[in-house]
Amino acid sequence: MQNDTRKFPAENDSLSRFLGGSPLAVAFRLILLSTLVGVMLAAIGFDPWNIVQSIRLLVERVWNLGFDAINGLWRYFLLGAVVVIPIWLLSRVFGAPRGR
Repeated sequence: MQNDTRKFPAENDSLSRFLGGSPLAVAFRLILLSTLVGVMLAAIGFDPWNIVQSIRLLVERVWNLGFDAINGLWRYFLLGAVVVIPIWLLSRVFGAPRGR
């Protein structure tokens, strides 16, 4: 029996190539990602029916917070850095290539 090297139609399908995968899988990923981003945007007060007004209100609130917003951002940065920097450093030390 000879090697059967037939290709499935989805492998050469231009739609699958354009989408980056099967249409159903891409649709599922886009739905999931859209829902997650929507939850995050809703948490900061965005409204899908009036996005321009929501952005204006967000900028106004951040402006009104003044230095409290910078202080909060700085605290989030420090909190993340306490975790990220040691992990990065350990990955660089133990993942470093050995001598040539």
